[in-house]
Amino acid sequence: MRFDVLTLLPEYFQVAQLGVTGRAFRELGHGLHLHSYRPFSGNAHGHVDAPPYGGGPGMVLRPEVLQATLTAVPREGRSLVVHFSPAAPPLDHAAVVDLATFDQLILVCSRFEGVDQRAVAGCIDREYRVGEAVLSGGELPALILIDAVLRWLPGVLGNAGSAEADSFATGLLDHPHFTRPEVFEGLGVPEVLLGGNHEAIRLWRLREAMARTRDRRPDLWEAFQRERLPDLSRSDQWCAWQVLHPEAWGQPKPKGWKGLKTR
Repeated sequence: MRFDVLTLLPEYFQVAQLGVTGRAFRELGHGLHLHSYRPFSGNAHGHVDAPPYGGGPGMVLRPEVLQATLTAVPREGRSLVVHFSPAAPPLDHAAVVDLATFDQLILVCSRFEGVDQRAVAGCIDREYRVGEAVLSGGELPALILIDAVLRWLPGVLGNAGSAEADSFATGLLDHPHFTRPEVFEGLGVPEVLLGGNHEAIRLWRLREAMARTRDRRPDLWEAFQRERLPDLSRSDQWCAWQVLHPEAWGQPKPKGWKGLKTR
């Protein structure tokens, strides 16, 4: 995949050359191309923004600057222009998986008061926000998007199943993880993880993921019960029953249990 980033601060993206994303760009043929607005400013000082009409604080990226910068970006295959704005829909798991199907993502990073709305309407295909906080610019959201999308491209992760097992991919938050030492400051590892029974471990992890999602993200838990729970096996539904009925926590599924009435 090709990523093109339009920004006033290209140096922000040095961090993308580290870790998983760095390996994807160095070894797997994915590309990261940075484009500064300043050569398209139309003035000797490289100023690319102006005060907003109607008054008020901050500066707005001029529409002709964005248009000219975008025109200079080479296009490859199926491309999409993305802008980041706190007024946009969230960059969620479904959006990331969809973005990973494109050949090229052109990421527009604005700063301060954003971009002239006429340029947004004429040049931008989609807008996303990251979280509920207002940031100084789109560079950090762009880095988040690059990292999240690359994880869904073949060969980027060492274990091909890692992305599918992450939080949100299953509709649930991820389960707790444990590693050596077996005892840390008096706290041990759950016995089921030491026993080698892979099905018991899977069910334990599923139940813990369900419980964590119910407690931390009730919105996701409601959606999971509505959209995914009906299609689970009875063994997996028993995990949900235990989450919904704490008195059954840790008990084996009773013989003849007919599953949850989900529809």
